[in-house]
Amino acid sequence: MGPENLIALALQLSITVMVFGLGLRLSPRDTLQLLRQPRLLLRSVLSINVFMPLFAAALVASFDLHPPVKIALVLLSVSPVPPLLPLKVLRSAKDSSYVFSLLITEAVLAIVLVPASVAVFEKVSGARAHSSPLEIGIVVLVSVLGPIGAAMLVRQVNTARAERMAKPLLLVAAVLLGCSLIPILVIAMPAIISLIGDGTLAALAAFVLAGLGAGHLLGGPEPGPRFVLAISTASRHPGVALAVATANFPGEKFVLATLLLYLIVNAIVTLPYLLWQSRHLPSSVQQTPLLNRNQARL
Repeated sequence: MGPENLIALALQLSITVMVFGLGLRLSPRDTLQLLRQPRLLLRSVLSINVFMPLFAAALVASFDLHPPVKIALVLLSVSPVPPLLPLKVLRSAKDSSYVFSLLITEAVLAIVLVPASVAVFEKVSGARAHSSPLEIGIVVLVSVLGPIGAAMLVRQVNTARAERMAKPLLLVAAVLLGCSLIPILVIAMPAIISLIGDGTLAALAAFVLAGLGAGHLLGGPEPGPRFVLAISTASRHPGVALAVATANFPGEKFVLATLLLYLIVNAIVTLPYLLWQSRHLPSSVQQTPLLNRNQARL
């Protein structure tokens, strides 16, 4: 096994351990929160699964972007929310129910929606593309559903032990994640730099800003769900996008670089929104009936 394979394995392992650690604080009731709020569920699907693909399609059609950027934007727009989203959102929202319920719901929907969206893209664009429910199912099972399901099982067996395990697991996962991301960024940096210019940064920033705006508007009147949906709509699962890209466009080596550049742009563009919302959420979330009152002690 070469160094690149070891780095990829360490990255996947770190994400799995981190999602498992977060899941140790979950109950089955938390994961079903969104199903008990059909209006919020509908608005969430409209924001994440309808608006973003339409916006990405308009963006790709309107601007002369690099082909890898076009591919990455389209695939990101049909991908579900990323498995590390709860860690990013809970630091400000300090609540778990809607965050994790949305994560799991979107992961399950992705098994059907991603292949369907890719098929629509193939018919509209004329490009040959395909994605099977099996390959998407494997990605979301390994990165989201499997670790969370295993963690909730551990919690059901011994809640106290699950609580004690969560913090050290999250710490180990964070260190492993940093150790695996740094060499990936170093290796891909020349390709990332080559993509800067010709509207690439502006397109990626517009994609993130559109997601923040759509989620904020469709999140409803309550500040907690509005904040979570805004961040969730702007954040996409790069693993799903990369899996589809690898299967359909193996010659496009710059797709990975585009996805990494998107992660950097996403972190920078969403930071002001995170800071702005974090000033208003603590007191508001406590009064939000849609969200579970369990505090995330991260």
